[in-house]
Amino acid sequence: MNPIDIIKKKRDGENISNTEIEWFIEGYVNGEIPDYQVSAWLMASYINGLDIKETHALTNAIINSGDTIDLSSVEGIKVDKHSTGGVGDAVTLVLGPIVASCNVPFVKMSGRGLGHTGGTLDKLSSIKGLRLDLTSNEIIKQAKDIGIVICGQTGEIAPADKLLYSLRDVTATVNSMPLIAASIMGKKIAMGSDAILLDIKVGNGAFMKTLKEAQELGKTMVDIGKASGIKTIAILTDMEQPLGMSIGNSLEVIEAIDILNGEGNEALRELCLFFAAKTVEIAKPEMSYKEAYLLAKTNLDNGKALKKFREFIRYQGGDDSIIDNLSKLELSKIKCEVYANKSGYLSQNNALLIGQAAFSLGAGRLKKEDNIDLGAGIIIYKRVGDYINEGDLLATLYSDDENKISEGKKLFLSAISIDSNKFDKRSLIIDIISDEKSHD
Repeated sequence: MNPIDIIKKKRDGENISNTEIEWFIEGYVNGEIPDYQVSAWLMASYINGLDIKETHALTNAIINSGDTIDLSSVEGIKVDKHSTGGVGDAVTLVLGPIVASCNVPFVKMSGRGLGHTGGTLDKLSSIKGLRLDLTSNEIIKQAKDIGIVICGQTGEIAPADKLLYSLRDVTATVNSMPLIAASIMGKKIAMGSDAILLDIKVGNGAFMKTLKEAQELGKTMVDIGKASGIKTIAILTDMEQPLGMSIGNSLEVIEAIDILNGEGNEALRELCLFFAAKTVEIAKPEMSYKEAYLLAKTNLDNGKALKKFREFIRYQGGDDSIIDNLSKLELSKIKCEVYANKSGYLSQNNALLIGQAAFSLGAGRLKKEDNIDLGAGIIIYKRVGDYINEGDLLATLYSDDENKISEGKKLFLSAISIDSNKFDKRSLIIDIISDEKSHD
């Protein structure tokens, strides 16, 4: 085999064998195949696509490119969760503790945010002292001891994915369904969990703009999971407006703690309970969905989930006193309040523009190596369908730069629309895709 023949086959729309893909990716990771040839193959794959067999082979090549974590010594069905990225998405910070409090081990490898979407690792970085760079042995031990782990990707896990993504990022080949699916599932399967819940965002603030795209991605990833013997479910959720009421890193940690305290945004709380119930249902097949939901809600209401979040922070070296004193989560020094200039119903809360507003305030990064302001961001107070009186507080903006406040306010105001007509509140759940069925 040689790389030119493999590039040529994909350029001409031919299928590549499992052996060829495995050899090609292994050669790239080992430094035997140069970036420029892999870039050519990525572009050919982007244009001509990969069929499901090739996508499975690429997933396996990513898994086999490095170490995998063996969680078999951890009792129970181990679950993982992945979000395709959204605005105001603090789900993991609430979901993980709820699931773990139900005696279902939650082991998640997370990433950092890019552009207008937030990353779980950035949110957790708001907590002083919290370690995110865990070794494989530390991950296994922590999963055994407290049943919840959230960490970054170790250098030994799926190194092919890091290398491939860095090339896709600079060769305009990111937005390819098979490449996205193989990237996500390769990392997830390498982490050793028995079940995976996928949260696929749909809408203007998401990577997947249309329902058709999101369904295609969800079906592909569920198929990969099934082929690998891993129970996988994809839940499509609305990202036409921010998921939570806070957008930013410290702000989203505060919102998550509020929900774990029995307060906060009801829509986000209910979505987290729905995810938790579906996750527990997968891990404990003897339980019905209603029983799993009741267990999750009980543990959220009685404080067990909050206690599990405290254990998680403490175990990974963080300052768990933030739970009792939220002011320890630092916010940017400059605060700007935005008020409604007319009365009516909120008809638009454009997630993309609000995410871009938070980015402009300093809450996001353009490149992975960029620094971010962990205390920057936006708190919104209204959701689509809410009635607003002239003079009502719409949002509070945080930044350490007056110029950024001005730009952020401009973007935020462009994101909202107030109309005299009444609008129905949007459902957050759009579709569910699993091994058995897909339904609205």
